[in-house]
Amino acid sequence: MSVTTDATALAERTRRRQFREKIVTHVCLLAGILIFVFPIYLTLIGSTHDVNTIGRGDVPLLPGAEAVANYTQAWGAGGGRYMGTPAGTMLANSLIMALCIAVGKIAISLTSAYAVVFFRFPLRMVFFWLIFITLMLPVEVRIIPTFQVMVDLGLTNTMAGLVIPLIASATATLLFRQFFLTIPDEYVEAAKIDGAGPIRFFIDVVLPLSRTNIAALFVILFIYGWNQYLWPLLIVNDRSLETVVVGLTKMIGTGDQQNEWNVIMATAVFALLPPVAVVVFMQRWFVKGLTETEK
Repeated sequence: MSVTTDATALAERTRRRQFREKIVTHVCLLAGILIFVFPIYLTLIGSTHDVNTIGRGDVPLLPGAEAVANYTQAWGAGGGRYMGTPAGTMLANSLIMALCIAVGKIAISLTSAYAVVFFRFPLRMVFFWLIFITLMLPVEVRIIPTFQVMVDLGLTNTMAGLVIPLIASATATLLFRQFFLTIPDEYVEAAKIDGAGPIRFFIDVVLPLSRTNIAALFVILFIYGWNQYLWPLLIVNDRSLETVVVGLTKMIGTGDQQNEWNVIMATAVFALLPPVAVVVFMQRWFVKGLTETEK
């Protein structure tokens, strides 16, 4: 009887401890969510009020009645100290730049990693290490010579100038190389027996095996391209090519000038939507690319 009572008491203490641990875990999780989400919530709410309400520092916690007017002005006319570029134009520029950077990085990294892993040629590993060494050079170190090259090629104030210097990725090349090394040699031998050449093997075998990795990298690289600030600020002076990240900073005035915070916040909300949509739409592929293999 005593043994049964002790076992019951132990089980009860274990359940209470597990319950307390769950409570602590959920409280910490909710606190983290509030820390990250509350500024975004304030931006969303601020974009629905008039400029005077926000200018007084009186930002309510409930939506206002100016949402349609604010978002219409931000999309079609812009705002801020320079009556900045319309959000529609900036979003289109950012979308084109981010897509070109993501697709370009993946295409170049796939082919370079494929060449390093599946071909034997002189100085093969030297070329790979030359690519890898670029990881040790921060963007700020390379930005001045890169800018000079763009000037010499006449690519300033062009979409090509925005994209081309950013489409090479040593990180993606390294990741694809490590993945390709895990592909069994039997696949290569089977492809040779079937008469498949290098291009056919790449298209029919390597690409299908890499699709989850490509999806995961696409999400990361798209957000990387979307959030670019320093390079677009340096290479582009044409307002028609302004990206949304740069445009947001230019909309904010200095000194005693009152900012149109309602329009600025509406533009910030627009800037949030594309990367969030990419993450939500590709979430399943993103997780699979980080956690699974399909060989």
